[in-house]
Amino acid sequence: MVAVGLVLAGVAAALHVFIFWLESVAWTTPRARATFGTTEQEAAATRELAFNQGFYNLFLAVVTAVGIVLVAAGTTGAGAALVLAGTGSMLAAALVLFLSSPGKRGAAIKQGAVPLLAVVALVAGLAL
Repeated sequence: MVAVGLVLAGVAAALHVFIFWLESVAWTTPRARATFGTTEQEAAATRELAFNQGFYNLFLAVVTAVGIVLVAAGTTGAGAALVLAGTGSMLAAALVLFLSSPGKRGAAIKQGAVPLLAVVALVAGLAL
């Protein structure tokens, strides 16, 4: 079950790297604007905010990836703590989005489903 949790955490980290790219690199492009439902003017006005938020997502992915590497290398305690900190923060952010923005609940579910499954699988695997 730990392996399943780590794979799911890796998928969640990859998703957050993609979100980083959308927010910090491609924010004003038609693809990113379509993904987030912003106009050219809104994207231009929120570019700095999105840039910063994208790095937040990248850092969550990095913490999670370092944790996965540590667990794979046999440092289970520290690695699991990092994986749970990364995926737990991803899940918490998705929950905040779900509760605060009813129009973005679909995005919140997409953002939070894999981290939730990763947390559950990893905790269950460590408990066994």
